[in-house]
Amino acid sequence: MRTARREFLRHAVLGGAAASFPNLIPARVLGADGAVTPNNRINVALIGTGRQVFYANLPWFLWSEDVQVVAVCDVDSWRMEQAKKLVEESYAKKAGLGRYKGCATHRDFREVLARKDVDAVMISTPDHWHACMAIAAAKAGKDIALEKPISLSVEQGRAIADAVTRHKVVCRTDTEVRSQQWFQQLCQVVRNRRIGEVKRVMVGVPKDPAPLAETPGPMPVPPELDYDLWQGPAPARPYTLTRVHSPRSGLDYTAGTGPGWMHISDYSLGTLLNWGTHTVDIAQWALDTERTGPVEVEGRAEFRDNLWDVPRNFEMRYRYASGIEMLYVADRPFVRVEGTEGWIENTWFQSGGFKASAPELLKWKPGPNDIHLPCVSEKEDFINCVRSRKDPIITAEIGHRTATICQIGFIAARLGQKLKWDPAAEKFTANDEANQLLSRPLRAPWTL
Repeated sequence: MRTARREFLRHAVLGGAAASFPNLIPARVLGADGAVTPNNRINVALIGTGRQVFYANLPWFLWSEDVQVVAVCDVDSWRMEQAKKLVEESYAKKAGLGRYKGCATHRDFREVLARKDVDAVMISTPDHWHACMAIAAAKAGKDIALEKPISLSVEQGRAIADAVTRHKVVCRTDTEVRSQQWFQQLCQVVRNRRIGEVKRVMVGVPKDPAPLAETPGPMPVPPELDYDLWQGPAPARPYTLTRVHSPRSGLDYTAGTGPGWMHISDYSLGTLLNWGTHTVDIAQWALDTERTGPVEVEGRAEFRDNLWDVPRNFEMRYRYASGIEMLYVADRPFVRVEGTEGWIENTWFQSGGFKASAPELLKWKPGPNDIHLPCVSEKEDFINCVRSRKDPIITAEIGHRTATICQIGFIAARLGQKLKWDPAAEKFTANDEANQLLSRPLRAPWTL
């Protein structure tokens, strides 16, 4: 298979643009047996080509023998060209030749969704675009790897999950957190009751950066950026550098940093939602509540009168129908589960962060009759499910439920109230003010 792939790439390179991959037959039209041949690899397009794509998303797709990247899309033409360059240089190197021309570019994501040769899309845009793009992709029959958080509101998340079901596409919430060995082990220990009956869960995320010293005034839009399309469904605001991302730079990933939009509530809810999608998901996985949620929430947060206005410090408290309590704080990326017979905790990215009340819990392995949880990379899980048509480990429904927990915590903190939550109806009980905040208006002409 690998020899055939190399020969296929070699002929594509020798043929130049005329032999580019848009002429391939979509993978799902070909063999149903899951076999990989040069003509039935999965054709993927990447929508959004910022630092997350260069750091985490594009490298795996370029490495995979099951995938062909056929197009990249971005409203920033410089970033898009950098992605195209990486794709073509990688495939030229794989083919053993000096050049390759077979990666198309698009500024408008709708052009990508109209391509009949595209089987799947990786959506890696700012958060405010996720719902509109994912729903449009589902309607177009494209399978979707969707960056977390999948939505900015409960209404958006429900619309995504329903669209995925209605149009029978695969949608994988793209977070690598369940692929992290120690988090998987933590959840297996808890699910198999090795710490007894769970009483409390503690979840944390890093803090957002300090607010800007002053709000900058309007600036000229860089020529390579289609700023109106970048804003899309978000409110129309004047361009300023710290609202978006640095022009012609910023593709190198550095932990703890991020583009300006990540700290602005028009486009994001900051680490409360963006990072919370990681660690809150682990709490849901450990409790086996990933398709439901808590029944009560209260919280406090420091809301800032600044361009970077998402909460930096916050504390949310939840109660599940089982009586289990969950505390969610801005601190560090960790999950701790406490039971009647012990506790287990993991702090992400921290050496020695995996610990427990009894050291043997850290090495415990489930037996034949115990619960075994999967541990596979998020991209591999997605591609496997594109072929098999099975549900991925983190479906759109699961991603939506995780995001919901963060979103209702934000609402409770904003209102300063303890709220009753109905996870089946996805509504607050007898609180119209809170229920109005479950949706987010979209700027015309964009709709869900």
